[in-house]
Amino acid sequence: MAVKPDIEIAREASKRPIQEIGAKLDIGPDHLLPYGHDKAKVDQRFISGLSDRPNGRLILVTAINPTPAGEGKTTTTVGLGDGLSRIGKKAAICIREASLGPNFGMKGGAAGGGHAQIVPMEEMNLHFTGDFHAITSAHNLLAAMIDNHIYWGNEQEIDLRRVVWRRVLDMNDRALRDTVTSLGGVSNGFPRETGFDITVASEVMAILCLAEDLADLERRLGDMIVAYRRDHSPVFARDIGADGAMTVLLKDAMMPNLVQTLEHTPAFVHGGPFANIAHGCNSVIATKTALKLADYVVTEAGFGADLGAEKFFDIKCRKAGLSPDCVVLVATVRALKMNGGVGKDDLGAENVEAVTRGCANLGRHIHNLKGFGVPVVVAINHFTGDTDAEIAAVRDYVAGQGAEAHLCTHWAEGSAGTEALATRVAEIADGGAAQFAPLYPDEMPLWQKIETVAERIYHAHEVTADTRIREQLHQWEAQGYGNLPVCMAKTQYSFSTDPNLRGAPEGHVVPVREVRLSAGAGFVVAICGEIMTMPGLPRHPAAEKIRLNAAGDIEGLF
Repeated sequence: MAVKPDIEIAREASKRPIQEIGAKLDIGPDHLLPYGHDKAKVDQRFISGLSDRPNGRLILVTAINPTPAGEGKTTTTVGLGDGLSRIGKKAAICIREASLGPNFGMKGGAAGGGHAQIVPMEEMNLHFTGDFHAITSAHNLLAAMIDNHIYWGNEQEIDLRRVVWRRVLDMNDRALRDTVTSLGGVSNGFPRETGFDITVASEVMAILCLAEDLADLERRLGDMIVAYRRDHSPVFARDIGADGAMTVLLKDAMMPNLVQTLEHTPAFVHGGPFANIAHGCNSVIATKTALKLADYVVTEAGFGADLGAEKFFDIKCRKAGLSPDCVVLVATVRALKMNGGVGKDDLGAENVEAVTRGCANLGRHIHNLKGFGVPVVVAINHFTGDTDAEIAAVRDYVAGQGAEAHLCTHWAEGSAGTEALATRVAEIADGGAAQFAPLYPDEMPLWQKIETVAERIYHAHEVTADTRIREQLHQWEAQGYGNLPVCMAKTQYSFSTDPNLRGAPEGHVVPVREVRLSAGAGFVVAICGEIMTMPGLPRHPAAEKIRLNAAGDIEGLF
């Protein structure tokens, strides 16, 4: 029997009016700004009135390092949220919005899969409510105003060699990584080297996802450093006069988006920084709103736990005062086989030995997550080719790590396939066993923070960097930025900076090639290895197969 593609399952969904979904969380229709019949933004005034309510339980879903075999972190996030609803809990889901870059590239969408999806799937994976366009426009408005300021006399005495604000585009386009602007003569300004990042790497995206309200948003936007003078003193966005207009462009984008799962569980989908080049979490305002409205909130952090979960704990929870109650770590038998040395074409054959070898990656993540003081449960995302012996090997390994594993069949069965996981997660979250603490204290020096993440999370032997990078960190510390957390930008495919080094490598070297100060967002980015802040498209991008059929329906999204 042929398996229906995700987009076909989503298109057949019986969606309920968004006002009915809001009512599940006691959000009245007057506080919803509808975008059609099935999605809406939640009014800021309503959110402001929730501050006195107690918080629900916060559950993080993360995963082992991603492989071409697939792990299904978002699918499990949705499945767990539906599972909690199924067992009678008042639940909500919080995930990120999808970027057009990976949608048309290789990774695909970000709405879950099978019978554990958020709908409307097509809109969510494309323009949705326009938030990413607003972020792109606000970011590039600032870029235009910087060049315009320089053109009209450069009152701030910006050193053209030290303009650090690049432009962004929500698309994978390697040709724009490094560019020269203002060519063509005097009327076009002063030529200089610059480049483009993808929108999800923008500091504006990070700020929108960390800001508490519009006033905090404007303050953070003004705090962004866009350039330096010849004396190395910083020039801020507010010095250019851009913070007010940027806030205006982001006014609607700041409001969380409310949609639903296939089983009508409320879902907040808001913000979308990547975890390999940014902090990888949905917005603070969406998460905090959900915690005030639901008894259990299921959220996710991007890519593997070495990136997304670490940043969720050390950046988002630290900055927002959040304290998670339980972590669900997603793994698949197929992905563990790949970590155990099996090629993608050979994953169909039973191979218990490879599964056991690959469990080293799973074990590393369990150990790391426990180090944050939060209980860990493993979700085995089931594929039809998994054998009983392979599943038993994973269960036995997890038990040996002092944790428990639950087989989940939500892709095929929806919430019925996560009922046991949801019951256990709710018990753990209610049990109060979590003793959350970040990995390092605020007062630790920046370089030592980078070393701490590399050594304790990646199990690296050494972190290397040019003298100029260390001097830059010391300079930022002298300017008052030493208490900021660090945001590690590295490949998502490995604990190391080598994407081909699977499993649980030990004793490797983490080279830091660049550091960037995101003063408005409130963290320092350490760019490691060969990671790019503007991805490229693969040889055969997904865009080649995305089209409208004769009926006008979208095909090829996944």
